[in-house]
Amino acid sequence: MLGIIGGSGIYQLSGLDIVEETVLETPYGMPSAPLAIGTYNGGQKIIFLARHGKSHEYLPHEVNYRANIWALKKQGVTRIIGISAVGSLRHEFKPGDLCLAEQYFDFVKGAREKSFFGGGLAAHVSTAKPTCPTLAASLVQAGEKMAIPLHPGLTYACVDGPRLGTRAESLFLKNAAECDLVGMTNVPEAFLAREAQICYCTIAVVTDYDCWLDDPARHVSVEQVISRYGASLEKAKSLLGGFLENDRRTSSGSAPEYALECKCRKNLQSAVLSSEASLTEDKKALLDLLKL
Repeated sequence: MLGIIGGSGIYQLSGLDIVEETVLETPYGMPSAPLAIGTYNGGQKIIFLARHGKSHEYLPHEVNYRANIWALKKQGVTRIIGISAVGSLRHEFKPGDLCLAEQYFDFVKGAREKSFFGGGLAAHVSTAKPTCPTLAASLVQAGEKMAIPLHPGLTYACVDGPRLGTRAESLFLKNAAECDLVGMTNVPEAFLAREAQICYCTIAVVTDYDCWLDDPARHVSVEQVISRYGASLEKAKSLLGGFLENDRRTSSGSAPEYALECKCRKNLQSAVLSSEASLTEDKKALLDLLKL
């Protein structure tokens, strides 16, 4: 099943009908919002989660990422597409463009809970390739078919927020870390999805050039982010609709052109160090869920 994490604007996707909302408490507290369960073109089941809450009440450092991913996993989600606003650290990725993050640079310094493991359950999951190549290839294919330009294979730097960055930080991420995009929400979301053996990919909507350019008038502001994200959301929704249509045909039996071997669903095969006999009942239940 496909899960989509993003803003409420995606609920109005053409062909999508939201049929119910589910409030699901998790071992980590409540998710950001009720899970909105819908169907695409009367068939394919999809679950939506508003990352920042239904009224955007949670800042990036306040999002309960573990509860969000646990809730989606509990509901049977095996693939997640995220929608995120980002700043561009490259001239070629312009405001309004859509990008796909392939790599992550974790520049989060605050106390976000970044793992399901610990407390007696020891595991080390590989994140050398933290996003799903099959999911990314399918989004690229949808973009090509719909003539929607999409920049794949980029590196996303995740910062704490909620403040916007300094120019020194922007230049560091651009030059020293060689990142392409900067945002506040994909870490630990992407890594928790990896621990839960869920395929994960983000459609990143470029809203600004952060603040590395010399011209202060082009430095990021909240007004820019809000207005440009809203203006570009229709393009992201069109891409998502094309993906869902391709996905629907694939699930009906036709072979996908983008077929790649996906290993995301086997991430825990050699990652867990703890013996099951040493685990508490709660940790056994968590491990059983993550392995599904």
